[in-house]
This record gives sequence, C-alpha cells and structure tokens, in this order.
Amino acid sequence: MTNGFDQLILLVVSFLANLFSAFSGGGAGLIQLPLLIFLGLPFSIALATHKIATVALGIGATLRHLRQQGLSASFVWLLLGAGMPGVLAGALVILEIPDRSAEIALGLLTLGLSVYSVTQRELGQVAREQHRDLPGFAIGGSVLFLIGVLNGSLTSGTGLFVTLWLVRWFGLDYRRAVAYTLVLVGVFWNGTGALTLGVLSEIHWAWLPALLAGSLFGGYAGAHLAIAKGNRWIKRAYKVITLLVGVALIVGRQ
Repeated sequence: MTNGFDQLILLVVSFLANLFSAFSGGGAGLIQLPLLIFLGLPFSIALATHKIATVALGIGATLRHLRQQGLSASFVWLLLGAGMPGVLAGALVILEIPDRSAEIALGLLTLGLSVYSVTQRELGQVAREQHRDLPGFAIGGSVLFLIGVLNGSLTSGTGLFVTLWLVRWFGLDYRRAVAYTLVLVGVFWNGTGALTLGVLSEIHWAWLPALLAGSLFGGYAGAHLAIAKGNRWIKRAYKVITLLVGVALIVGRQ
C-alpha cells in the first residue's frame, strides 16, 4: 500500500513534470513514468496509469489556454481525425511487441528535434500561414497519424513532435502550437491511449489521485507560463526538453 510520503512524492514530481511539459509542449513522461516504475509498478501498469494522469495535464492546460484564445476548428478536426486512429493502433500493439528498439529510434529522432530547433533560430517565433490547402492538410494529417501511433505505443516525447510539426509544416508560432498539443494531444490522444491500455492492461488506482492533482495543476501553471513568457522562452524550454527526452529514451529504463 502506498504511504503518505509516497503520495507526496507523486504529487510534487507530477506537478513539476507536467509544468515543464505544458510550458514546452510535451515530455511529461520523461520524469513521471520512470518514477512509477522506480516505485515498483510493472511497465505496462505504469504506462496505463501514466497515460490516465496525463489527461489531467491536458485538462489543466485547456482551462488556461481557452481563457486566452479559441482554437481553429480545422486544426481541431485534423488532430482528432488523423491522430486518434494512430493512437488506438499504437496502443493495441504496444503490449504485444518489445519496444526497446523503437524507444532508441524515437530518442535519436527527439535529439534531432533539439538540434533542428537550435539551428533554426527564427522557427516558431512568428506565425506564417502555409500548407492550409487540401494537399497540405493531407500531408500534415498523414504525419500526425504516424505521430499518433508513436503516442499510443511509446511513453515520452511524442507531444514534442506534434508541436514542432505544427510549427514547421503549418507555420504556427510555438505558443499556438503548444496550445493545440496540450489540449488535443493531452486530452483526446492520451485519453484514447489511456482507455485502450486500461482495458488491455491494469491501472494502479491508489496512485491516481496524487498524479491527477499534480498533472492538473502543473498543466495549468505551465500553460500560464507559456502564455506569459511567449515564443522565445517556449522555444528555449523546448530545446532543453527535447534534449533530455532524447537522452532518456536512448539510455532506457534500468
């Protein structure tokens, strides 16, 4: 049984992990999932429990972002229609296949995001509308589907891919892209993955109250920082988080 000290650790770590995730556009699993495994949960149970907790991150961020500005219906339907089938497909296969090689590959790709973000100094600082026609949405949606598969099957960093893809392909600035990632990936993609993994695996319910509270308030606080600090600070945080997530995925779970 989890004691009060463990619950406090879960609350504090979940708050910090989700605060940084909401500020940079992804990466909460870098800290939160290894903690669950360290405290004794098997990987599949830790993953399902983590996925449910990250939904609260999306809800917290949604509450803050929707106070600031609305979301474009075209991007909402694109991320839902293209991404959620990918999430479902990824969640269905993750419990059947070894994922170590995929984690290493994802880690290398995530490091690539960090390097790319460093070299493209003005990327995401100013919004530039592009690829908003039918072919552009088709290509954009295809990539989002593939990112959705990774989101459903792996643990960390896929929100970072969504953020950068929205910036690079559609020309959103970082603050706007992070809003879409946290609201739609955080709530709907992670919710789909959590539901699927919850049916196929098991959830450690005793730890969820602390994780949900930390995720909810961390998500709100991180979204507030992102809105207050603006694109330049978000990009700095993004570069750091992509670097850390990439290294963590390559090193792997001990």
